[in-house]
Amino acid sequence: MDNSLLQELQIARKSKRQVVLATNLTSGKSELLYPFETHEVSELLDEARTALRFDKPHEAKIDDDVFFLNIFNPPLRLFIVGAVHIAQKLAPMAAATGYEVIVIDPRRSFGSEMRFPNVALDDRWPDDALGELAPDRRSAIVTLTHDAKLDDPALEAALKSDVFYIGALGSTRTNAKRHQRLTAKGFSETDIARINGPVGLDIGAQSPAEIAVSIMAELTACLRGKAIE
Repeated sequence: MDNSLLQELQIARKSKRQVVLATNLTSGKSELLYPFETHEVSELLDEARTALRFDKPHEAKIDDDVFFLNIFNPPLRLFIVGAVHIAQKLAPMAAATGYEVIVIDPRRSFGSEMRFPNVALDDRWPDDALGELAPDRRSAIVTLTHDAKLDDPALEAALKSDVFYIGALGSTRTNAKRHQRLTAKGFSETDIARINGPVGLDIGAQSPAEIAVSIMAELTACLRGKAIE
């Protein structure tokens, strides 16, 4: 790799951009691809998107050429709003699957190190915390408080970002009321449709641990581009 390409790659990684180093194994020529930042259509870009989505480098044969696609994905992050019982189960599950987990809750009696050992805690209000933490395409946001004063600012921040997953705990009735509040704030039906609510796949979950499993399942499906029926 020549120096200019290496420098560009370093800048891209510092900026947390999803980038693929595509090397033509026939010619030896390399180029950097930013497949999620363009509307251009090509077989190579499609292969690069797949490699990034599944976090796996691979070889791709296109016409008479073979390319090795080396991926450079920013870290996965999960922002959990609400240091509740479900969050206590969800945080270690997410960490075990490769996420950097941040639990956001200004109620310090909830977000204590005793309840969340080895988990990053942020005691700011969700809009302040997310404004600084800058969630991106490799981020997911889940709200669990049942308190509109905490959940709504987090959801508003999520809808203004390009996070790959937004989930909100609550019954169908709770979600209908949330829909009304977000509509009144100027969000469109398309915007609000990004919210997975009630959060998690419908597996009949009852306990906090089971609900956390359902959330991780739905979150993973969204990350990997799997359609959810």
